[in-house]
Amino acid sequence: MQSYLTPEEYNPYYGTFIDKAEAPNIIDGLQQSKQGFLDFVNTIPDEKLTYAYAEGKWTIAEVLQHIIDTERVFAYRALRFARNDKSPLMGFDQDEYVPNSNANNYTKKELLDDFKAVRNSSITLFKSFTDDMLIKIGEASGSPMSVRASGYILSGHQRHHVEVIEERYL
Repeated sequence: MQSYLTPEEYNPYYGTFIDKAEAPNIIDGLQQSKQGFLDFVNTIPDEKLTYAYAEGKWTIAEVLQHIIDTERVFAYRALRFARNDKSPLMGFDQDEYVPNSNANNYTKKELLDDFKAVRNSSITLFKSFTDDMLIKIGEASGSPMSVRASGYILSGHQRHHVEVIEERYL
């Protein structure tokens, strides 16, 4: 998806996630990746949710909660930038979020219900953006980020973590 964006629209760190976005159209990508994610998570046995592949690594439940939390953060960034808010946004420390998420105490259904609510909200949000809003740029974590880059990152970040779960956890 990087071909749809200019280099000024995101920090190169996010290129990996943007490349994994599900579709050239942000809304299509969010919708397609939503169902694929739900189907994938439903194949994971409940007893594996609290499994971590190594000491100090996140459990599957924590990875799922991380995906949800990150989507909330990036949707908020997109909203701020679309509304032309020029206030620089600080980054967030995912390594502090995870142990404070209580993810290992949630059921698969609770995690999926939370994901669906957040994803549906993101889809509605991105549907509300005009073409002019999608190209607006703000600052997050000391780097520029466009509204549309945030949208591609949402589905690409999710895809990245599905691949990690497939490779290391299952």
